Amino acid sequence: MYCKISFSRSRWLALLLALGLLGCSKGGDTPVTPAPPVVTPPSTTATFTNPLLPSGPDPWVYQKDGSYYYMHTLNTQLRIWKTAKMSELGNANSTVVWTPPATGVASGNLWAPELYQFDGKWYIYYSAGPNGTDLGQQRTWVLENSAADPTTGTWTSKGRIFSAAADFWAIDGTVLEQNNKRYFIWSGHNGIDAIQRLYISEMSNPWTLTGPRVELSHPEYAWETVGPPYVNEGPEILKHGDKTFLVYSASFCGTDYYSLGLLTASNTADPLLPASWVKSAKPVFSSDPSHRAYATGHNGFFTSKDGQEDWIIYHANSNPNEGCVEKRNPRMQKFSWNADGTPNFGMPVAINTALPRPGGE
Repeated sequence: MYCKISFSRSRWLALLLALGLLGCSKGGDTPVTPAPPVVTPPSTTATFTNPLLPSGPDPWVYQKDGSYYYMHTLNTQLRIWKTAKMSELGNANSTVVWTPPATGVASGNLWAPELYQFDGKWYIYYSAGPNGTDLGQQRTWVLENSAADPTTGTWTSKGRIFSAAADFWAIDGTVLEQNNKRYFIWSGHNGIDAIQRLYISEMSNPWTLTGPRVELSHPEYAWETVGPPYVNEGPEILKHGDKTFLVYSASFCGTDYYSLGLLTASNTADPLLPASWVKSAKPVFSSDPSHRAYATGHNGFFTSKDGQEDWIIYHANSNPNEGCVEKRNPRMQKFSWNADGTPNFGMPVAINTALPRPGGE
């Protein structure tokens, strides 16, 4: 998310003013590099505790053929954890699948990777910019891999994914599939100010946008405007019944008040029409100091192995004023559904509390 490396707020705010426009750059192919095997024996208990890992900003989970593939922000590389049980993520093997070039427009500050499989190939969407502290140059990039398992094979850069008509600062890309089309949703700037807004554009293929860039949301409520900067970011898609939900993170991630907001649309609506979406006036998931959960946000979703439970995975700080750096750790908990079909995430569960494992584990 926004402030992925340690630096002062004053320096960060100065950097926000550096909104440069960069051209496309295509990196070279990078073979995957296996990590040393993990030797910690798996737990035999029926419970687990949060946090899942000591560090893990912007957690993401993708399910395929009985396996969970997990990623989070590492800044200097992209790594995939593979596990059959999310409750045992801390014991899972991981593989470095992409190391950026030493220099160039996508050489550093690798943020918020998301892994998908489309049309028989794997894709990773991630944000990156020049190596260093010039965060005003962040853009979103795409990698492709044709192997059956994304932790094997070779990842090839497909270059930058962007709106040619409005090529500005852009991070946190995610994909919506609706009405037999694919759409890319991201957090970006309008070229005028440093407010982070949510945008959507149709995709002509997994690495190319077509048509207009449409704004879906910007910070407007008090709980969205804790900062500066003022932020809507980390868009994630959740579907249930006849509804499509866009869950997003609001307010500056360097504060303790980072929270989740919600946009709701019909699952047959045109997602490019702002009128298709209804925005919740209140956050749907917030910090809970009594449970040592601060700056809760940038989440993902997955289903339990038995297919009967819905789970949210998110990051939080365990103590106040820890900022938007690597102290953020990944946590997960089961959630339910309200009578009107909207998600009920409840409150963050206290750390070190024994929780039942996801069904089927």
